[in-house]
Formats: sequence, structure tokens, C-alpha cells
Amino acid sequence: MKTLKIWMLSLILTGLASVSFAQGGKKVEEVKFKTSAVCGMCKATLEKGLAYEKGVNKATLDVNSKVLTVAFNSDKTSVEKLKKAVNDLGYDADASPATLRAYDRLDACCKKENGSH
Repeated sequence: MKTLKIWMLSLILTGLASVSFAQGGKKVEEVKFKTSAVCGMCKATLEKGLAYEKGVNKATLDVNSKVLTVAFNSDKTSVEKLKKAVNDLGYDADASPATLRAYDRLDACCKKENGSH
């Protein structure tokens, strides 16, 4: 009986060690994009939309500077895919313009001030 308890304890400890080792292999990177976001609704749209993208850990938009910061797992996604996701939500990401169809669906308050797209 004592041998069984020792064997079970060692099995559990081995399992816990392998789980924690597997989690340590994530490659989390951070990227910043200059966006065309202008208001709090833009912030909510971008942060929520990117939360559903594969590999994204966190997305935060600073509305004043219009800079979107994205923490992501580089094994699951890339900077190009993240830019495309931002474009598909209707916003520019650095020099990459928003898709026209997504931009047209934005509320009036979320569109660029200059009116040109």
C-alpha cells in the first residue's frame, strides 16, 4: 500500500512538471500599429475583434495616440495576419489601409476626420 502511494505521488509530480514545462514554450511578442481609430467605440471594436484572432493574448488601443498594442503568440499568428485583421475591422494599420467594405460599415463617429479613404 505504501509503495502504491509513493508510485502515485511520483506519477502526479511528473505530470505537473511536464504541464508546466509545456507552457513555458510560448513565444509571446508585442507589436504596435498606428491606426485610424478616433473614439472609444473604435477602441472597443478593435480590442474585441482582435481578441477572437488566433494567437492574440491581448490588444490595447490608446485612443489619444491612435496606437494599438497587440501581445501575441508568434507560433500561431504573424504581424501580417494581425494587420489584415485590423484592416478587416475597418481600420488602417500603419501603411496598410482598411478594406473599403469594412470601413463603410463603421459608424460615422469611427470614420477618419478627413473623409478620404
